[in-house]
Amino acid sequence: MENKIKAVLFDLDGTLLPMDQDEFTKGYFGLLVRKMAPFGYDPERLIDGIWSGTAAMVKNDCERTNEEAFWRRFAEIFGDGVYEHKSIFVEFYAVDFKGAQRFCGFNPDAAEVVSLARSLGFRVALATNPIFPAIATETRIGWAGLSPDDFEFYTTYENTDCCKPNPRYFMRVAERIGLAPEECLMVGNDVGEDMTAASTGMGVFLLTDCMINKRGEDIGKYPHGGFGELAHLLKNAAGGGE
Repeated sequence: MENKIKAVLFDLDGTLLPMDQDEFTKGYFGLLVRKMAPFGYDPERLIDGIWSGTAAMVKNDCERTNEEAFWRRFAEIFGDGVYEHKSIFVEFYAVDFKGAQRFCGFNPDAAEVVSLARSLGFRVALATNPIFPAIATETRIGWAGLSPDDFEFYTTYENTDCCKPNPRYFMRVAERIGLAPEECLMVGNDVGEDMTAASTGMGVFLLTDCMINKRGEDIGKYPHGGFGELAHLLKNAAGGGE
């Protein structure tokens, strides 16, 4: 890899934070259903509404923040009264959501590779799909053994107006840290979402520990491997490789 890379963008779920996406989602939704049931939300309808709101964020193309896109769609389903319950959802992510940690794994190599990237002089940002509020993103960063302060910037549904796999998402992150896409390396575990960054000119690395490859793509076209291979790549990119 050429020495033009100035920043490393890390995905979170399944990359720095090991998880089975389906298991995590099922467990997280279970906690949310329990929280919202006393406020009149039917469990099945609530989950369908969350998925519909998530779809609205994924379809968002820089028209509004993802937060606005989600709540607009959620209100279409449940009525404007949902805005009165927004504080309860915030409370859920501040308190109850912490229980979802048991649906995730932990790998100390994640924090080590972030520290390595910084020590090598790379700027570091967290390019997690911005479908969660900041408080939930910060909580998940902690589960990975990291601190929000470890990142120059991290995407949340409040501060971002598009999602992966939209190439504009990756361009937006690069813009926020004042770099061209070609000066960034995107590290992620999802072939269909994270590797889309390559279409913007970004370098990419596919972390295969919890890889998602829904379309069965040939991953040989991407630099890939575990944290050891990523560390080696970063050292080479910094000019310190063997």
